[in-house]
Amino acid sequence: MDTPPHSDSPAEQGPGVITCRAAVAWGPGEALVMEEVEVSPPQPMEIRIKVVCTSLCRSDLTAWLSQPRSSPLYPRIFGHEASGIVESVGEGVREFAQGDHVLTLFTGECAKCRHCISRKSNVCQVLGLEHRGVMHSDQKTRFSLKGKQVYHYCAVSSFSEFTVVHSGCAVKVNPVAPLEKLCILSCGAAAGLGAAWKVANVPQGSKVAIFGLGTVGLCVAQGARLRGASQIIGVDTNPQKKEIGKGFGVTDFLNPNDTGEPIQEVIKRMTDGGADFCFECIGDTDMVTTALQSCCDGWGLTVTLGVPKTKLEISGHFRFFLAGRKLTGSLFGGWKPKSDIPSLVDMYLNKEIQIDELITHNLPFEDINKAFDLMMQGKCLRCVIHMNANQPSSILAYGRSDLHAILSKKHPKYGLESRSSIGKETHKGFDGKE
Repeated sequence: MDTPPHSDSPAEQGPGVITCRAAVAWGPGEALVMEEVEVSPPQPMEIRIKVVCTSLCRSDLTAWLSQPRSSPLYPRIFGHEASGIVESVGEGVREFAQGDHVLTLFTGECAKCRHCISRKSNVCQVLGLEHRGVMHSDQKTRFSLKGKQVYHYCAVSSFSEFTVVHSGCAVKVNPVAPLEKLCILSCGAAAGLGAAWKVANVPQGSKVAIFGLGTVGLCVAQGARLRGASQIIGVDTNPQKKEIGKGFGVTDFLNPNDTGEPIQEVIKRMTDGGADFCFECIGDTDMVTTALQSCCDGWGLTVTLGVPKTKLEISGHFRFFLAGRKLTGSLFGGWKPKSDIPSLVDMYLNKEIQIDELITHNLPFEDINKAFDLMMQGKCLRCVIHMNANQPSSILAYGRSDLHAILSKKHPKYGLESRSSIGKETHKGFDGKE
């Protein structure tokens, strides 16, 4: 990737405008290009953040590979799992000050709308998911490149040394907590834990089945284990996830390629009629149906967490619902992001939850395309990207060395979480070769 000259301090380009490096996507599936972009000052109720670390989430990968349905939102800066330090605040901001440590939030919390006031929802009506590549407040962007606007992603865009977010889309965290670890709590890790705790409310003694043992699925397993689930079945086509899953609470592992019969039949036999809870963590609507078929009658609950890549409709026979089975979605694990995330940070500091083990690679910002390669190939859980220019240029194993070794081995299948039609036929390597 071409890297422009870099200085440790951002260059001033007029009142409040910052010039910094950003990994810009110029089209679907195209390698990110390191560019010098201009970042506008924060507008009212916004803050500008110096990004310290950001991690690659599968949602970034899915959106980057997706063909636009209408007008293309390119050039664009992806990234939404991030930790950073407040650089400046806009008019009206009272809860943040320069120097505060924060996590970015891809879905915000205004604290005033019907959903924010209700205990039943975390889907903010004002600062919810932003799909148009702009800021919530004025439908404009805060990035520009050579006079051309650069679109945002989820109103965060953390693949930039500096970014601007609405103050409702960031949360202040304990400055003692390491920012290089916390970034994964701003999406994947929190989403999995919350699905088990807040959405499903898994009770002690439950039988649980998890489809897809990526970062989210492993955190669902961790959450179920901490709640005292008696059986946690992990389903994945990557055989190496068997050992990885054990470290997060998985008691039984199933590879659909090895069962010789539909996976739902195996699960029903193992659980005396079906699991109490099934979690679909892949982003495959056909797998949602399979999960629903794997639940028990009467009270079986299927929770879907993944973001579908192609087919968006879910099908299920009415008799499942007539018999008492339920299907629900889980956005960010049901957490109210600004209200609840600080408590998760405290749990991490108290060693009540494990997230370090999910970080399999640390990469310098200029090697961000390697993170995409690793995720495409199923060789990582979370890659943390360090914006510090002094970070070593090599890929560093982080956390458990055995986990990194397992994921680094070659295997014929890349696992349920990365199962899709995306491959060499739709993606060229970052060196331009097939």
